[in-house]
Amino acid sequence: MNALRLLPVVLSALLLGAHFLRAGLIPIVVLVLLCPALLFFRRAWAARLVQIILVLGSLEWVRTLLLLVAERRAQGQTWARLAMILGLVALFTGCSALLFCCSSLKRRYKLDNS
Repeated sequence: MNALRLLPVVLSALLLGAHFLRAGLIPIVVLVLLCPALLFFRRAWAARLVQIILVLGSLEWVRTLLLLVAERRAQGQTWARLAMILGLVALFTGCSALLFCCSSLKRRYKLDNS
């Protein structure tokens, strides 16, 4: 059951990997794609590190959203759909970090005392 709960974390990492791959940042792609492997360690530090990466990833999506919307507006192109999609991706990535508040994941990663 925890595997299902962690699926959004894996999907968020895949989306971030694709984003950085498009930018040609291969070392970051590798790091982001290895991030879900940290979840095999049943330790609080692993869960917290994944949470930090997801929050930073969410901020990267917001940065990208602002950058692309500014470009589109400067060119006189439509931007609302782009903003909605990237906003939802940022929200999804950010909410993935909150999954570790779930009681079963707190137990698995020993987050009750952290």
